[in-house]
Amino acid sequence: MKNLKRILLAEDNPNDGELTLAALSEINLSDHIDMVKDGEEVLEYLCYKGKYTHREKVHPAVILMDIKMPRLNGIEALQMIRNHPDLKLIPIVMLSSSREEIDLIKCYEQNVNAYVVKPVDVKEFFEVVKLIGMFWALINELPF
Repeated sequence: MKNLKRILLAEDNPNDGELTLAALSEINLSDHIDMVKDGEEVLEYLCYKGKYTHREKVHPAVILMDIKMPRLNGIEALQMIRNHPDLKLIPIVMLSSSREEIDLIKCYEQNVNAYVVKPVDVKEFFEVVKLIGMFWALINELPF
């Protein structure tokens, strides 16, 4: 397997986080996941601040981000990342339970790479997460 970059998972719901990690472990990616709980922590991680000061100086292959998170939601974090010159090219996939058209529009206006509605069925959820993980961690070529 080629040298895998990390995946950043931004998810405040512990159940959804555990399901996502379990799905990615089925394709041997769980050891390459860093998990944060809100948009502020996403930015701390990406900017090497707080408890992330000494993490490896490399961008994640993709950020899987929920929209409805405390402190700073996913759309706000997306906007800040896209406006940051050193972060704007990091691929971001919104993995959300929101089917609201306004959320979808706001994300694409901020140049999200993909918007995926979390399937309610656990088996479907696993398949969707595995496909996302395989594409972004194994197939996609990054500019950095």
